Order: sequence, then C-alpha cells, then structure tokens
Amino acid sequence: MRQLYIGGAWTASASGETIDVVNPATEETIDRVPAGSPDDVEAAVRAARAAFPSWSATAAGERGKLLAAAAELLTARAPEIARTIATDMGAPLGFSLKVQTLMPAGVLSHYAQLAESYPREERVGTSLVVKESVGVVAAITPWNYPLHQIICKTGPALAAGCTVVLKPSEVAPLAAYALAEIFHEVGLPAGVFNLVSGRGPVVGEAMATHPEVDLVSFTGSTAAGRRVASLAAETVKRVALELGGKSANVILPDADLPTAVKAGVANCFINSGQTCSAWSRMLVHRDQYDDAVRLAVEAARKYTVGDPFDEASRLGPLVSATQRDRVVHYINRGQEEGARLVLGGTESPHERGYYVEPTIFAAVTPGMTIEQEEIFGPVLSIIPYLSEDEAVQIADDTRYGLAGAVWAGTEERAVAVARRLRTGQVAINGGSFNPQAPFGGYKQSGVGRELGEYGLDEFLEVKSLQL
Repeated sequence: MRQLYIGGAWTASASGETIDVVNPATEETIDRVPAGSPDDVEAAVRAARAAFPSWSATAAGERGKLLAAAAELLTARAPEIARTIATDMGAPLGFSLKVQTLMPAGVLSHYAQLAESYPREERVGTSLVVKESVGVVAAITPWNYPLHQIICKTGPALAAGCTVVLKPSEVAPLAAYALAEIFHEVGLPAGVFNLVSGRGPVVGEAMATHPEVDLVSFTGSTAAGRRVASLAAETVKRVALELGGKSANVILPDADLPTAVKAGVANCFINSGQTCSAWSRMLVHRDQYDDAVRLAVEAARKYTVGDPFDEASRLGPLVSATQRDRVVHYINRGQEEGARLVLGGTESPHERGYYVEPTIFAAVTPGMTIEQEEIFGPVLSIIPYLSEDEAVQIADDTRYGLAGAVWAGTEERAVAVARRLRTGQVAINGGSFNPQAPFGGYKQSGVGRELGEYGLDEFLEVKSLQL
C-alpha cells in the first residue's frame, strides 16, 4: 500500500481509501494508491507554504544542483521507470524509455541549468524590473505522458523557486511515486515537493480552490480545464492550462506526398493516439486524395498492436476501459455520419486488454464529429481540400489550436502557410519536436506555455522597482 508524500515524509492518507491501478494490457490490478482527501490537500499546501520562504530565497545555483542531481538519478533509473510506465499506462517499452522517461529527464536537466542562467532582472529606463517566484503551485497532470507532464510543471516551478503540490492522474500514477522517491533521495528540502494522489473532483478541486495556492498548472481535457479555471477564479489565482487538440496535418500539392503521409500516420498514432498534439486530421488536395488514402492505409498496416513488452508491438493498449469505450464510440459515430472506414474499426485484436486497432476514415467532411472532437485514440481522418485558402480554413475551423504540420515543396512556402494557422506549434516538413521550444495552445487548447524559458516564465511574478 503506497502513501502520500507530504512535508518530506511518506504519510497515510486521511481518507483511508484507495484506488486500484490497472494494467491496461492484462486488465489486472497491479497496485493501489491512496484516494486523497481535502484534509490531505490542506496538509500538503500547508507544508508547501511553510517551505516557500526558504526555498525561494535559496541561491539559484543550489536549486539547480538539486535538480541536476534528480535528473541524473532519473536517467540512471530510466529502464526501471520505463517498465513502470509500460505497465500502468500501456506504452510500448521502447517508447516508454525514450520518450516517456529519457525525454523528461532531459527537460529536468535543462531546467537545472536555467535555474541559474535565466536572467531575473533588467533595467527599464529608471526602473529595475525583477522576476520573483510566484509561490505555491498546484500541479495537476494527466495519464498519457505521466512523467513528462509532471516534469514540464515541477521542473520550471522548482527552478523558479516555487514549492509544489502535485496530483498525478489516478489512472497511471506510479511514475509520480518514482519521481517523489528521487526528489527525496537527492535531498530536496521538506515541503518543497509534495504528492497527493486521488481523484480530480476531490483532490484536484481542493487544490484549485485553496486560498494558499498561488498558481494552478493543469494538463487535461478542455472540459476539465474550464472547471479548474472556474474554481481558481474564486481566489483570483493564476492558471496555466494545456488542454485538448485536434491538430491538422496540411499537405500541400507540391509536397513529397509519400513522406508526408507516412510521417502523418506516425504522428497520429504516437502513444496509441493518446497525445493531445497528435495530427489526427490529414488535409490533402483533392487531386491527390485517393493516393493519400492508399498510402495512409499501407503505412498504418505496419502498426502492430500488442503487448507493450513485445518488441514487435508498435501500439500498446489504450490506458483504460473507459478510454477504449470512448474511442469505439467515436469510430461508430464516424460511420453513422457517413465517413468511410478504410482500415481498422471497433473489433479488438486481442481477447484481453483495452486495445483498439489503427483506424483510418476517408470521405471525412468538415463538421463531422470525428473531424471536430478530440478522440484520443489511433483514429485518423483524411479530409480533401481544393485550395490553400480552404485548407487553412478547415485547419482552423475547430475550437482547438494546439499543434499541427505543414508540408510543401519548399520550407519558405510551408512557413508562409504555417504563419496563417491559429495554433501554438507547427512542424515544417517534418521538423522534429524541440523540448526547449514553447508548447501550448490557442483558443480552447489552453492558456500559457510549457517548456524552455517560456515555461519558466509561467512560474515567475514581475515586479517593478521605481528608482
């Protein structure tokens, strides 16, 4: 039986209740974590508030050394933690190691460096403008990247001199416990980092409404983000939100079509489609549409679905029965609304586990449910367009604006179209993800930015000293 981590010590939850952690590949219960209560949140926030004056006053270099030590230990334990993520979240082991574990270790290492190097003051005319730690941070994180999303919040928050109360997703919480053990082992002062597991409507809402929390950083669905923002508004605290997406992969007529389609399928199916920035809509000129559908089906057939610990598996299960049922609902809805299913469907390829086959829809038109709503599974919609202007219009015509891609014969043309898209991040001709560049959304995809210096800024207040 696991415990909460509050004030530098492992402690039992006041609720006495637990939540089962289920392996999505086997449907077996593999662990239990505390179902935290408002009393637990109170204790954790109190510990974080007590630790804040000393931690925020600690030399930036000393904070950086502790974060660097944690990053080194995280890297050393990466194989073990990757196995944990593959077990409780279902991502294939190779992906769990490279993307789910080593990438966040690199992000934490970068924030260890920024803790000292990032400028905290500047002269502006007759004023000295200084940046100070915002205070106590409530971090609420999702299950799809259970370690990366935690590091994206705790890394910059701790580097900035803030103290943290973390609520990881109760669906895949075990990586959070591994990180808490690392922070404890490297000697992070008591109360600087606290972990309270539990359900969102109980623990998350208690964190969002607590008057001693200065900022809530939340990653999750748009509906839950609206709820968090509403609750936080009661005490006028700052909110950073990284929410849903329905990103468009715009393939222009002069692009390398086979390369663009292959990369687009790979991006849509990454993490079994459980990625908020996935390019789940492929936009192709009508003259190339049939070829694109054929190429997409050929590429998708190579995505073997199976056990996360089988090296042949490219897609693992979805994280839970609830998530599988949600994706199946959308696949049925797509067929009901007239989209043409060209690959996959609702039949599970395995007797046990929450698996969904790679699924592709053709004949998708703007406004269909599967074209508008975030499915969060391995489901690709291919949409035709007639002109560049129409492609931009279709790409932007959702409530989301998180990510996307543009492919063209030249970088110049791709950049010109990318500038027209109302979205926070655009890959140009397959440009790779940069964990030091800002990540975040327009519209209902969120407020604020994560990663790099932009992510650090979220956890700093600005003060002007008039000289």
